[in-house]
Amino acid sequence: MNGLKIIVLAKQVPDTRNVGKDAMKADGTVNRAALPAIFNPEDLNALEQALRIKDNNPGTTITILTMGPVRAAEILREGLFRGTDDGILLTDRAFAGADTLATSYALSCAINKIKEFDIIICGRQAIDGDTAQVGPQVAQKLNIPQITYAEEVISVKGKKIRVKRRLERGVEIVEGPLPILITVNSSAPDCRPRNSKLLMKYKHSSTVSERQEKSEDYITMINERPYLNIKEWSVNDVECDREQLGLNGSPTKVKKIDNIVFQAKESMHLTNNDREIEDLMKELLANHTIG
Repeated sequence: MNGLKIIVLAKQVPDTRNVGKDAMKADGTVNRAALPAIFNPEDLNALEQALRIKDNNPGTTITILTMGPVRAAEILREGLFRGTDDGILLTDRAFAGADTLATSYALSCAINKIKEFDIIICGRQAIDGDTAQVGPQVAQKLNIPQITYAEEVISVKGKKIRVKRRLERGVEIVEGPLPILITVNSSAPDCRPRNSKLLMKYKHSSTVSERQEKSEDYITMINERPYLNIKEWSVNDVECDREQLGLNGSPTKVKKIDNIVFQAKESMHLTNNDREIEDLMKELLANHTIG
């Protein structure tokens, strides 16, 4: 099947893999200023699957969609550097404070504005929330089928897609009809690196908000090269119910966050002895460290 239209849902997240002593504020919330902002890792796995579909289906286009502050445009450029065709930044103060329900609603409204798509693909979950809820909720709101925990998109033929899923106790091969939403595991192949030609082509791409403080020469260049314009949509650009956005549309409320730091107080030295290893395993099971 030629000419597929793919939407990749991606998120810019704080790098929680490198949490230090300043990662939490006194009120228990995440100190985002102390953590670098990165492309959510599993969304990169999803992007690679989209790019592979594009490689195998000439005429396919990929649009990457993200919701967040203006700086989230950074991951849209990363997508362009790797082979996507378009990027859309959904940004507005009305979206701030959204939980998974409000986030999925806003994204589904943006997708309804895009209208035409065959496949929506995203990471299983974001490392700053670990809920794995947004993808399935978007599918439900769009009333389309979904395949979760995907590790590989095997083929897209006609109006059917064939996917390998990685589950706790093995793998399974499933088929689904298009249009469909797919969430991708971290066990899927890593995303390809930036393409040097695409990097040179799109390195000056930007959104309207990013161009506010740019020089007149820069604005002229953007106007002469429309492909450098990254779409930026506010709440006024998508048809939605404002009461379902941001904090107003978020039933999830965080009551308390505890900052727990693990410290090693004891150590044990084991020799190459099966009995010692067996005793250690029994001890870990008994105190519920494992199992």
